[in-house]
Amino acid sequence: MDWRLRIAAANRKKGPMEKETAQSAPASKAGLWTERILTGVVVLFLLFDGITKAIKFAPIVAASVKLGYSESLVAGLGIVLLACTALYVYPRTSVLGAILLTGYLGGAVDCQVRLPGALAFQVLFPVVFAVLMWGGLYLRDGRLRALFPVRTPGQG
Repeated sequence: MDWRLRIAAANRKKGPMEKETAQSAPASKAGLWTERILTGVVVLFLLFDGITKAIKFAPIVAASVKLGYSESLVAGLGIVLLACTALYVYPRTSVLGAILLTGYLGGAVDCQVRLPGALAFQVLFPVVFAVLMWGGLYLRDGRLRALFPVRTPGQG
């Protein structure tokens, strides 16, 4: 099926007997809790990171300077991170927020790769958070599920 048709089907108005909308959570209880946990972990971490940068918490500023950033840029990075996180949390702008946060986390990977002696964990940490972020959004947003359907064995 063409991707435009899948999105149109996901966005079509549901009848009075149909409960799920394009933006609703997964139908299963396990899927709903998985989405909540994934989104909650990611949002809490990003809020912590953004707030500590925005208030220029001394250890965070020192770590950012070690990564090659000017001390004057740290608060601005925190504010950008908080704004992108807010876009991710708000349902109407969640996909835009996820795209912007993916770019932000990609920059974090770049910073770690440039450091001599960077550990694999340090490099992969932002990648893991990006995967968790998109996983939570996939479970939360019916439009993404319609755009990228999961196929089970036996489906064509």
